[in-house]
Amino acid sequence: MSSIETKNIDVKDIKYQKYLAKDFKSPNPIRWCPGCGDYAILTCLQKALAELNVEPCNTAVVSGIGCSSRLPYYMNTYGFHSIHGRANAIATGVKVANPKLSVWVATGDGDSLAIGGNHFIHTIRRNVDLNILLFNNKIYGLTKGQYSPTSARGFVSKSSPYGTVEEPFRPAELTFGARGTFFGRALDVDMKNQVDTLIEAAKHKGTSVVEILQNCVIFNDGIHDKITDRTWKADNTLLLKHGEKMIFGKENDKGIVLDGWNLKAVTVGEDGYTMDDVLVHDCTTLDNTLHLKLALMDTADGLPVALGVIRSIEAPTYESDYEKQIADVQEKMPKKSFTDFLLSQPNIWEVK
Repeated sequence: MSSIETKNIDVKDIKYQKYLAKDFKSPNPIRWCPGCGDYAILTCLQKALAELNVEPCNTAVVSGIGCSSRLPYYMNTYGFHSIHGRANAIATGVKVANPKLSVWVATGDGDSLAIGGNHFIHTIRRNVDLNILLFNNKIYGLTKGQYSPTSARGFVSKSSPYGTVEEPFRPAELTFGARGTFFGRALDVDMKNQVDTLIEAAKHKGTSVVEILQNCVIFNDGIHDKITDRTWKADNTLLLKHGEKMIFGKENDKGIVLDGWNLKAVTVGEDGYTMDDVLVHDCTTLDNTLHLKLALMDTADGLPVALGVIRSIEAPTYESDYEKQIADVQEKMPKKSFTDFLLSQPNIWEVK
């Protein structure tokens, strides 16, 4: 008769999940094109919030304009469908007014990187405690297929019938250039990594930017096939995990090493490379040099596209310092009524 091992489990070790993904679903009918990558992103956000045990009544989702910006309608939370490019500015106001809220921004590459580019970089620079979900399908979908700020040079679209003559923005470069404290990346179809990355973004204190490579089945179908297709996904993507070796490939036999100042993909056991040569990921180092190199890796250069949490460092947040400043000033100065405040100003006059 076989013996059964028993293990004493401390009740404190049991994680109680108060909410389920369905608790974050609104009854509104979802109106995206069949097969759109936005469905997966919506589901992942709902799952992540449930795992975080965030109360729906303490959550706000703000969006701008675009296909991605319909997301607040489908969340059983507070929502604000704002104006084109202004989601990050409005979300900043929401967070400053009520710092206890978990605030999320749903935006696209056109919404945040074109008309909203200024708000995007300054939100990151201020390090407001927001979670920015940047849906990147490299096209304007809602307006029916014009090239966007992330479309590749030479991209043919309705607004560039002979190909674009512009270099695209790369969201990671903008984020790091604005001294971003958190940058992650996920694929719309890789829901496990996407949920994990969203959870880490929510835990981070400060502006979290998660670039989600999303497919537009109507106007830019297959734009991310080189890294989403199961045939070669394992060889073309690298899922970064803090404290672990940068290993990838179908056989987990490929790694990232330093070659002078550059990154290089090698096969472990070939050309003299061993596992000791493979880099270990540290997303918490203050210097962003290696983080940026990882974020800019591309299959066109013979390198895998980096996924997961690429950078996550600690820094003061805007709303916390703002509240502290107000408290410090109020402590030093007696509170006045609005009338007293007006009459105490030097630029007043009396009408007789």
